[in-house]
Amino acid sequence: MSTLFRNIKYLDESAQSLLEGDLLVQGGVIADFGQNLGVPEGATIVEERGAILAPGLVDLRASLGEPGYEYRETIASAAEAAAAGGITSIAVLPESAPPIDDPALVHLIISRGIETGSVSLLPYAAATRGLKGEELAEYGLLRDAGAVAFTDGGKTIASSRLMRLALAYASGFGMRIVQHPEDAELARGGAATAGARATWMGLPGIPAAAEAICVARDIRLAELTGGAVHFAHVTTGEALDLIRVAKDKGLKVTCDTAPPYFDMNETAIGDYRTYNKLSPPLRSEADRLAVVAALADGTIDAIASDHQPRDADDKRLPFADAAPGGCGLATLLGVTLARVQEGQLTLPQALALLTKKPAEWLGIEAGVIARGRPADLVLFHPERSWFVQSGKLPGKGQNTPFDGRALEGVVLGTWKAGKRVFG
Repeated sequence: MSTLFRNIKYLDESAQSLLEGDLLVQGGVIADFGQNLGVPEGATIVEERGAILAPGLVDLRASLGEPGYEYRETIASAAEAAAAGGITSIAVLPESAPPIDDPALVHLIISRGIETGSVSLLPYAAATRGLKGEELAEYGLLRDAGAVAFTDGGKTIASSRLMRLALAYASGFGMRIVQHPEDAELARGGAATAGARATWMGLPGIPAAAEAICVARDIRLAELTGGAVHFAHVTTGEALDLIRVAKDKGLKVTCDTAPPYFDMNETAIGDYRTYNKLSPPLRSEADRLAVVAALADGTIDAIASDHQPRDADDKRLPFADAAPGGCGLATLLGVTLARVQEGQLTLPQALALLTKKPAEWLGIEAGVIARGRPADLVLFHPERSWFVQSGKLPGKGQNTPFDGRALEGVVLGTWKAGKRVFG
């Protein structure tokens, strides 16, 4: 099976510029690219004026409902949404039932990804047994089974002693701890970022400083242990300043963010819209701009979908009682491209944060267009628009915070190992 993308713009291997020409896929890998390539016999020709060919997106963090919460999302429905969004690899959080704290479950998630034929699933393993924050999981066995890092997902590893042990133990296996950066006591019972808006709406607040307090502690613990810590969905300028300094010191500190935190601010909850109740909560406009600046200057290492599917009954509650989380697979590319359209990122910068950089972080052979690499690809038109509408998105998860939003950047096709899986 051969596919020739003809007269196309594509992201170069360094993810720093766009090239023009042809690209040939044969045997599931990128065989060649350049000017005026010949057409192999029987090859499928893809030619789309104005479109961009990029590596398949690598999503650094998503929750899938299976096993245990299939009413929210299944692996099959998540794979459908991922393909529609141009995503070909997903790092899966361990927030299933049971949690991914056993090597057999790591093997299960990997194999279920292979079965989809459209997306590679890369499991995070639980940092603590049962995600309970009481004792460490078996890191060595989980790593050998294929876990990519250790995390308690949306739960903070609250104990400083346990976090110190986790960083030291993971370091011995050459692995990272991924932290949900939020001081658990300060955040307890909160529903929105503390401040005038939360007070006016009568909502219990979470101080924005809760993020920086946790980040500061864990940076110090990483320095103490020599371990590697990654901060998920960072949302505040104060935390990003701490991370920037830690990186300058050469510490093993990385971070990501998610589209809501550079596209929206706390005013989006103004009508008690539970689709916009997230964890961490939406922040001030100053913090949103700080996240955008950190994307541009390289402080933030990747953009993740932070996909958190919720059942309608989870959201059809008073704001303070509703479950936090928003689905994000289908909208990951479009919302990120909005930063390009506003001139805050270049197109290669934006694509690198969705492809090359998360793939390097995960240590997988993906995220770049290079000869001999697997032909995981997405073809999109950056100037065509579409309308986000809850209830009509691919997949089961419909609780999008971007409901009603017009986005530019339509996915025209997605290929996994050279096979077209969408479009």
